[in-house]
Amino acid sequence: MSWMVWTVPTAIFFSSIAAILTGMTAWEVVSPSVERKGFLPIATTRGDRLFIGLLSAAYIHLLAVGFTDISIWLALAVSVLWMLILMRWG
Repeated sequence: MSWMVWTVPTAIFFSSIAAILTGMTAWEVVSPSVERKGFLPIATTRGDRLFIGLLSAAYIHLLAVGFTDISIWLALAVSVLWMLILMRWG
């Protein structure tokens, strides 16, 4: 039987996602979000923008690993910047 190897970076990644989801849930309970229209072509809530941001961050990383020689840390920086822009103005 083959088991998945949980390395420290993998544990940090999934712990970060869990912390983000927990924080967003608490934020939603304290202050329910309202749909708004930013630069995205649809009206979105905070949760919608988080989902779009996480999905697009995954694609940024896949593109960086698959088609370029740039550092994964640069892809992470671009993803974090994109997530901040998306959450604020998306």
